[in-house]
Amino acid sequence: MFIYIARLAVIIAGPVIGYMKISADGKGILIGTAAAVLVIAIELLIQSARLDDLVAGGIGLILGLVAASIINNVIPTLVDNPKVYEVFKKYSLLVSVISGYVGLLIALKKKGEIDLLDKEIHLTGSKLYVGLKVLDSSAIIDGRILEVSDTSFIEGVLVIPGFVMSEVQATADSPQEEKRKKARRALDIVNELRENEKLNVKIHVKDYEDIEETDAKLIKLCQELKAKLITTDFNLTKAARAQGVEALNINELANSLKPKLLPGEAIEIFILKKGKEKEQGIGFLEDGTMVVVDGGLHHIGDKVEVTVKTVLQKPSGRMIFARVN
Repeated sequence: MFIYIARLAVIIAGPVIGYMKISADGKGILIGTAAAVLVIAIELLIQSARLDDLVAGGIGLILGLVAASIINNVIPTLVDNPKVYEVFKKYSLLVSVISGYVGLLIALKKKGEIDLLDKEIHLTGSKLYVGLKVLDSSAIIDGRILEVSDTSFIEGVLVIPGFVMSEVQATADSPQEEKRKKARRALDIVNELRENEKLNVKIHVKDYEDIEETDAKLIKLCQELKAKLITTDFNLTKAARAQGVEALNINELANSLKPKLLPGEAIEIFILKKGKEKEQGIGFLEDGTMVVVDGGLHHIGDKVEVTVKTVLQKPSGRMIFARVN
């Protein structure tokens, strides 16, 4: 409410001041009105602009004007030539405008790189930390990242984006009990990761307000930090790799560590339930791999020896077809 009163005061004061102080006629009123409109326009522009844009733009503008002052005053003095002095005197305003604009432009365009220094992501010398790995919410909620990290196979800095933490915290307040439990477990995992002395875990607070999807934000962050992405999301893995970001999928790691079985090899399997086809039974290995057993229908509830016929390896997992010996 106060801002509207202030704007009304400016609109009224502008013409009055113009009439009383500039010219007691229509010209003074017109100039005062134009000044009032200009002030309100600047106020609206500042209100719509982001604070970091204003700060960066202001710093850039000041540095540009300082550079212009040095150019306009130092160079003619060093050259000590009347013609050079006249040229710089003639074009000093133009040099100031150009320098100020260039400084403003550089600051606004490059402020995103300054964001890379914020909070807990720092520069080492002139280069960012090497080995940065960004965690997405699926990798945190999955939980296996904790065990993988304990094995010391993951080197470098684990980066947890602030917008991912916000997503997990929002899920922790979900009305759905299952989602709520997983999200709260994820928050516990984050705390355990940060307390682990073997790991270097950083929270990166930068957000991308112009990007709606979290996946797109993750890819953008990885590109800026030159980091790898750790996830369990199959589609995100494909999207990241398509855009030049190296993605480390925990499911792919788990699949690669499963024991290799060859056709003709005999294994013991517990037949748990009926399969889709006639006479089929379904069992699972200790690592969760599903085994489809021909002739297993009559052995449901029993542990039997089967012979591997085919092993299908897919990006989403592995499936084994076997028959009862």
